[in-house]
Amino acid sequence: MISLFLRGVVLGVAIAAPVGPIGLLCIRRSLTYGATAGLLSGLGAATADGLYGAVAAFGLAFVSSFLTDQARWLGIIGGLFLCYLGITTFLSKPADKPAEISKTGLAGAYLSTFGLTLTNPATILSFVLLFAGFAPTDLDYGQAVIMVGGVFLGSALWWLMLSSGVSRLRHWLTPGRLIWINRVFGVLITAFGVVALSWRS
Repeated sequence: MISLFLRGVVLGVAIAAPVGPIGLLCIRRSLTYGATAGLLSGLGAATADGLYGAVAAFGLAFVSSFLTDQARWLGIIGGLFLCYLGITTFLSKPADKPAEISKTGLAGAYLSTFGLTLTNPATILSFVLLFAGFAPTDLDYGQAVIMVGGVFLGSALWWLMLSSGVSRLRHWLTPGRLIWINRVFGVLITAFGVVALSWRS
């Protein structure tokens, strides 16, 4: 059981660690709003990772089939949302000091990354391939639950380390530096959205 849990943790870190649009959002929100906003952004992605891990671990073929069938539309939705986030990030005006975020904003940080991760069906293919090579093929229900729990924890731990580490740079922010951070991150996030839309077209 411990071995399965640790395997799940490694899988969770492996899925979360590559820097993509979610990583950029987490970094930007950690810099702008602090570690809590960055962490909740990461936890949204970690929750979606856990759901996809459950699909792979429990062999929910009908869910996998539905996601595959709807991959084009899910990709379009995710790509458009990324473009929206990128443009609003690029155009956002820096404040005189790092901004505080409301409870509603914190909920939005979580839900936005949760939705973005779910609208990327390629994630489930990654889980299926990783589970095929890294997990036993004869998992029972209890073992699958333990491994999926490890996946969520591994992903969450990565986002915790990233958001807390990046938030320590908040003291370095000035309005001039922040506007360039917004522009660079806005362009990169929009580019991810355009690539997603191009791939789905």
